[in-house]
Amino acid sequence: MRALLRLRRRLPLPLTARLSFSSSEPHEIPTIYSFLQPSIFAPRPRPQPPPPPPPAAHDTAPRKTLPVADAEALESDLLAAVAEDRTDDAWLAFKSLAASSRPPSPPAAAALISHLAGAGGAHHRLGLKRAFAAAVFLLEKSPHAAPVPEPALGALFSALAAAGSAAPALALARAMLRCGRRLPAFPVWGHPLIELTRDDAGAFAAFLKVFDEACKLVVGEKALAEAAAMRPDLAACNAVLAGCCRRLGSVADAERVLETMSAIGVSPDVESFGSLAFLYAWRGVSSRVDELDTLLDALGFSKKGFFKNLVSGYLKSSNFESVSSLILRAVKEHRVGYGNVFDQESYSEVAQCFVDHARIRELAQLIIQAQEIELTQQPMSVEDSVGFGIVNACVELGLLNKAHSILDEMTAQGASVGLGVYSSILKAYCKEQKTAEAAQLVAEISAAGLQLDAGSYDALIDASMTAHDFPSAFALFKDMREARLPELRSSYLTIMTGLTENNRPGLMASFLDSVVDDPRIEIATHDWNSIIHAFCKVGRLEDARRTYRRMVFLRFEPNNQTYLSLINGYVSAEKYFNVLILWTEVRRKGTEFNHELIDAFLYALVKGGFFDMAMQVIDKAQEFKIFLDKWRYKQAFMETHKKLKVAKLRKRNFRKMEALIAFKNWAGLNT
Repeated sequence: MRALLRLRRRLPLPLTARLSFSSSEPHEIPTIYSFLQPSIFAPRPRPQPPPPPPPAAHDTAPRKTLPVADAEALESDLLAAVAEDRTDDAWLAFKSLAASSRPPSPPAAAALISHLAGAGGAHHRLGLKRAFAAAVFLLEKSPHAAPVPEPALGALFSALAAAGSAAPALALARAMLRCGRRLPAFPVWGHPLIELTRDDAGAFAAFLKVFDEACKLVVGEKALAEAAAMRPDLAACNAVLAGCCRRLGSVADAERVLETMSAIGVSPDVESFGSLAFLYAWRGVSSRVDELDTLLDALGFSKKGFFKNLVSGYLKSSNFESVSSLILRAVKEHRVGYGNVFDQESYSEVAQCFVDHARIRELAQLIIQAQEIELTQQPMSVEDSVGFGIVNACVELGLLNKAHSILDEMTAQGASVGLGVYSSILKAYCKEQKTAEAAQLVAEISAAGLQLDAGSYDALIDASMTAHDFPSAFALFKDMREARLPELRSSYLTIMTGLTENNRPGLMASFLDSVVDDPRIEIATHDWNSIIHAFCKVGRLEDARRTYRRMVFLRFEPNNQTYLSLINGYVSAEKYFNVLILWTEVRRKGTEFNHELIDAFLYALVKGGFFDMAMQVIDKAQEFKIFLDKWRYKQAFMETHKKLKVAKLRKRNFRKMEALIAFKNWAGLNT
């Protein structure tokens, strides 16, 4: 820091575009009106100060001397009115005290000002006026050491900031400086003023004068504890410095703030130097940029923020050559593994500014030169390239046609376009379902001898599935496999999910069968279950059965969900014999049964009249200690076999008769 200050003193800098601080600024309020008639607020967003009143006319009037008892009674009335939300009564009590020789005590003043500042509804504006007038009066006239406690001042400054009242807030700060008392802690008043004035150059210029005066008091304060409380912190100093650099654009003011920071013992950080970098680049002070560059090296600070702010400053001054040179320098100095050279915000700023000034050719040249440097470095991801950053920024800004124009310009200049430059545009075409433009771009990529990455393929496949163009999606996936890309799972899931949502189990089965031998795709039982469930859902039970057989043949182990889908499909079609066959197969496999599977089998077998097999299911339920709701199966029996007679069944099949009797006894149908 001291090195930068020495450099500043040694190399005097001409003032460039410094804003003057005139006493006629709209935010200056030369005279504070009497609290008896507060009228500094005007209904307009930028209030003009009223004509000054007769100088200190209210100060010449003799003050009435109140007995102590009367003053204490008035103060009690004031506090009671505040507590009971009787604002007008509280204000009248305050006026009576203020007109006498005994102003309110600090606690009473704090209660009144906090109450007035927090007034809501129709009384909000009047409450602010009164709170402001009371605070100014007490700061200037009260004999107490701290006439308005810090919490009350903080509440008033915050209320003025919330109301967007810059002029009264600045006037109140000036009153604090004039009264000759110790300043409150900086966060109480400084932070609200920073927020209030940061977006208004005139208001900020007025605040800067207040900030300078406050810092002088900090420097002159001998008590270390009190100086520490009054001192603005680094964040506040950085906000003030940023206002000088980005809002005022004044080199002299910015460097004066830097000197002030040094005087009050606040050391600048990377953010401080970033604001200065922006300012020096904007104002074209190359010598200062070089000084900062050297200083950052000496301090060991990262230059990522430094480069970002330089780019913003050069763009603000339309110095496009310096922007390109700086980006290329950053690429050369960039170390792989540290992320992108610039963030998305910087690339967006570059893209927007170049496009606005019709400099597509220069953007193309910048990407070409950056690619040449990137090729000499260690391999980096596509997203870390300058070309991707700029083109993707165009896409994000809605400048898709301009992004494609950059590619055309690069091709016209005979340059090879990296895949990273293509991929962002391709994904944007897919997202907007511009399939014709996407197909044209894929052809350009192939003609350039480039191979799409998995992410680009997935975006194309997703767009095809969204458009219900299933053959194109299958063809793209085939291209992915033939290109020997290692990652296929994402695109595989995109296709399977799309086919499931569109109830196309036949295509799901054929697609799965075509990729089942590919080791890059981890196919599991649930993939087959999805197809079986989809077939059963649309009533294609034979296809579901064939898929199940194919699954078993390829040694994928069915699970309970597989069987449940088949059972539910068979029951919906009243094909109970198929459930009987499935039960026999499942029982022989020794499957681990759960309640849901046992219930599905038993219900279907009872509906089908296969009571011998139903009793086997009941035995399995007892073996696995699974509770069964007998009422459900009673209903199934009564719905289907209510007229079935045991006597008739005895003559035809004695074994079935025994099974029927056993089931009725178990279900309680014989009672």
